[in-house]
Amino acid sequence: KELTLDCMDSLQQQFAKEFTEDKIELIIVDNDSQDDSVAVIRTAIKDKQYKNVQVIAHSTNAGFGAGCNVGAAAAMGEFILFLNNDTVVQDNGIWNMVQYLHTHPDIAILGGKLHNADGSIQASSGNFYTLWYAMLLLFGGQKFGLLDKSPTSIQKVDWVKGALLLIRRKTFEELEGFDEKIFMYTEDMELCYRAHMAGKRIYFYPDVQIVHKENGSANRTFAIVNIYKNLLYFYK
Repeated sequence: KELTLDCMDSLQQQFAKEFTEDKIELIIVDNDSQDDSVAVIRTAIKDKQYKNVQVIAHSTNAGFGAGCNVGAAAAMGEFILFLNNDTVVQDNGIWNMVQYLHTHPDIAILGGKLHNADGSIQASSGNFYTLWYAMLLLFGGQKFGLLDKSPTSIQKVDWVKGALLLIRRKTFEELEGFDEKIFMYTEDMELCYRAHMAGKRIYFYPDVQIVHKENGSANRTFAIVNIYKNLLYFYK
């Protein structure tokens, strides 16, 4: 819950005007946390008098994608931003991303640059995992920057990280959201692949300052196991 509170506070600090003017809404989906997260977050929203924020207490933990789908169904905007709760927003780059997507109707999905807690750049986009790239992943190619990347200019990419993924509502609905058979990890790549197959364009937008702490909802072993399992499902 501390991660979520930090993320929520950073959004409110950066976009207080937009929240007040009903230009942005924040939907927090709790995937059946087994603690007092929902109560603590709702109390914080009330005490700080945050506007346009709602918490959806999902009755089951069906996975990351399923939780995102629940939040998206409740959203009212033309654009939907999926933002991990283990992030801290440090500038108004998200709003610039929205404006860029608004003025570029040929783009369906826009990802943004993420930074590690130490300030270093985090790989935030990548190539689709063909069998060749899967082999590179198996043998540690990710460590050497052979799979994922973080471009320095606005450019077309295969897929963008779900920790910061902006998509048109119309596109998301056409794709029927995230595949809920994927519990966690690779659901972002899979969504972008289906968008690509449908003729949609995916772009990367580097001019945004967001810290992503990573592994805020799971540990490394859980991540590795699920990535390989989900890749098998993706190929199938």
